[in-house]
Amino acid sequence: MVPHHIAIVMDGNGRWANKRFMPRVAGHRQGLEALRRCIRLCMDRGVAVLTVFAFSSENWARPADEVSGLMDLMAGAMGREVPTLKQNGVQLHFVGDRRGLSDKVCQGFDQAEAQTADNRRLVLNVCFNYGGRWDIAQAADRAAAKGLPITPEGLAAELSLAHVPDPDLLIRTGGELRVSNFLLWQLAYSELHFSDVLWPDFDAPHLDEAITAFAGRERRFGKTSAQVGGVSADPGASVATST
Repeated sequence: MVPHHIAIVMDGNGRWANKRFMPRVAGHRQGLEALRRCIRLCMDRGVAVLTVFAFSSENWARPADEVSGLMDLMAGAMGREVPTLKQNGVQLHFVGDRRGLSDKVCQGFDQAEAQTADNRRLVLNVCFNYGGRWDIAQAADRAAAKGLPITPEGLAAELSLAHVPDPDLLIRTGGELRVSNFLLWQLAYSELHFSDVLWPDFDAPHLDEAITAFAGRERRFGKTSAQVGGVSADPGASVATST
C-alpha cells in the first residue's frame, strides 16, 4: 500500500558537505537535486501529496552565510524548477511564516503557486520558515479572529496544511530520531520512518524501504486490531481521540 501523503524532514545536507570538505551550502545544493529525484519517484509510485521541511523557523540561528546561501538557493530554484514542475503536473504550495522573508522570495512563492494551481498529479508542500508551534498558534489566532470556538476540528481547518489530508508517513533522513517542530498537529497518527542516509544520498531504494515498512504496519486510529480487521484505515484520516 502506497501512502497517500508523505512528509519528509530532509536532514543531513550540511554533514554530507562536511564529509567532503565542502561548504555547507554545497550540501544544500545537492539536497535540491535529491528533492528533484524524490518528486519524480513519488509521482512514479502514485503518492498524491509530498510535504518537505526546507527551512525551519529555528534555522535562522545558523551561520549567516549558510542562511544567506539557503535564501539565494530558494530564490534561484523557483525560477529554474517551476516550469518543469508545472509541466509535470505538480501543484506547489509554500507553507510557513512569510514575515522576515525578502519580497523577492515571497513574490516567487506567489507566482509559483499561481502558475501551478490547476495541476493535479502531485501536491508539493514546501515548508519554508515553518514551525509546528507557529502553525498551531496562527491557526488559533485565525479561528479566534473569526469568532469560532477553539476545537480540534476548528483548528484543523485553519492550519497551513488544511488543503491536504494529514501525512500517512513521515520520513526523516540523517539518523536523527526526532520531529524537530515539524507538523506537530498533523503527525498525530502518522507512521514514522527514520533513515541513517544523509538527504543528498536519498534515492529510490531508501524511499521504497520506507514505503514497504509503512505497508507492513497496521493503522488502527484508536481502534483495536479486531475492529479494523487487519485493513488499514483510509489515507488522510486525521482527527482521532485515542491511540
